[in-house]
Amino acid sequence: MSNSKTSTHLVSIIVPIYNAEKYLAQCLDSVQAQTYTNLEILCINDGSKDNSLDILHARAAHDNRITVIDKANAGYGAACNLGLATARGDWISIVEPDDYLEPRMYEALLAQADALGGNEHVDIVRSAYWRIFDSEKGAHDPGAASQKRESSRNRPLPCAYKDRVKPAGQPFFIGDGIELLLHHPSIWSAIYRREFLLENKVRFKEIPGAGWADNPFLVASHCAGARLAYVDEAFYCYRENGIAEARDFARRAPLVPLERWNDMMDEAERRNITDERVLRALTVRGVNYALLTKEALEERAVHGKTETIDVCAHKLLTQSTHRLRADLVFSDARIGRAGTVLVAEAQGLRVPKRHALSHMLYLISEGWYRTKTGGAATVLSLLKSRRSS
Repeated sequence: MSNSKTSTHLVSIIVPIYNAEKYLAQCLDSVQAQTYTNLEILCINDGSKDNSLDILHARAAHDNRITVIDKANAGYGAACNLGLATARGDWISIVEPDDYLEPRMYEALLAQADALGGNEHVDIVRSAYWRIFDSEKGAHDPGAASQKRESSRNRPLPCAYKDRVKPAGQPFFIGDGIELLLHHPSIWSAIYRREFLLENKVRFKEIPGAGWADNPFLVASHCAGARLAYVDEAFYCYRENGIAEARDFARRAPLVPLERWNDMMDEAERRNITDERVLRALTVRGVNYALLTKEALEERAVHGKTETIDVCAHKLLTQSTHRLRADLVFSDARIGRAGTVLVAEAQGLRVPKRHALSHMLYLISEGWYRTKTGGAATVLSLLKSRRSS
């Protein structure tokens, strides 16, 4: 168990829930089984139409740490904001109901915060996380992180910033741990000092459904002068389907990716972000989302989609490619030819010839990293996902 100083903290865990009965029991099991036990578990039922609410009430009847809040459906952001407004803890955490945790997550994150001076010196503590793919749903045993994982095509994979966040010291500002901004927002692999969120008016954008609301929250929280701490151990187990999931979502909702990127840029401007490392990270994400949107619109057109949403998405794509800074796009090796051409054509510019070589060197470096952390199968997946880059 944690030291006496750490054990004085109350962690408010916000679980936004909508039709999650398939995975909810595993999620709550992992939260209730945390080695750190001073928890407030806020289960926000966002108008579920399945048996999620019944599961929550049954759990609350046997664990007084669980509070069930039932509300009409208003989306992920609204549910999280209600949790933030209700929370009493000095630290906040968000857990999605189809994910689950390793038992030591909160013990380890709080211990790191306290080792660096506690609430007076740290605002956010982040950690690595496990990527759990479809074929493994329910197969990974929480608590098995300390055991040797068998090498297989479907084993859990470490997140894309594992072993890469290496600030000169801790706590640090986001520019010194920029990998946390370059990859999946993963806002749930963290604890947040509640007073920091309140003082900086950090809230979720309230939009229908999930809507990638984690994107602007990432910028609002991490780029508001947050003093960050990091633990390079995976505790959060995140279910995903890789790039295919993002592509499928973009085909169904082509406006969302670039709407959320523009929200991120708005947050950066509102908070007067000038750190070029942060602006470059947002540029990389903007190009990736623009390409995702372009691909989705092309596929929708092939299938005869000419709805109003497609017209709006084309307009937003044009606006977004003009909002991107060409100098950052052309000078960033992480951005491939498809991205540079997209921006160059939109802004009437020429693509620098030397960019292709620097991007190739980046891909080799990225491939080597993925081989070390996930094996050759991961590299093949990476190359396929970048086929249009």
